[in-house]
Amino acid sequence: MILPYAAVGIFICAFLPSRMNILMLGDETANALGLRTEVFRFFLIAVSSLLAGAAIAVAGLISFVGLVVPHIARLLVGSDYKYLFPASALLGFSLVCICDTVGRVILPPGEVPVSIILSFIGAPFFLYLLRTREGKKG
Repeated sequence: MILPYAAVGIFICAFLPSRMNILMLGDETANALGLRTEVFRFFLIAVSSLLAGAAIAVAGLISFVGLVVPHIARLLVGSDYKYLFPASALLGFSLVCICDTVGRVILPPGEVPVSIILSFIGAPFFLYLLRTREGKKG
């Protein structure tokens, strides 16, 4: 039931990187290059809602994946969405699999939820991001 929605969202994402790179230049520049920013932002919100809904329907709410993974991927591959989309998907999948494995192995015969393991990674990473961003401002 979820596959068609996810497939449509992923197919659409294959054509978005060039326009998203234009949007990173700022609204005035993007408008000058012919991109209708308000319409495109609404479209991006619709596509991301479709993909997020499909992912949550399959896996449930998993904290920090959507918040941490794009920042880590941006540090690894840069800001070009052509590389950032696939890197985020691969990194998110890998991180959830690793955290699930750790959660199953750490306290046998019980199991620690993936969200708790991800919180131990996500919270310190966000503190790191805050410290580095504050250092750039000051």
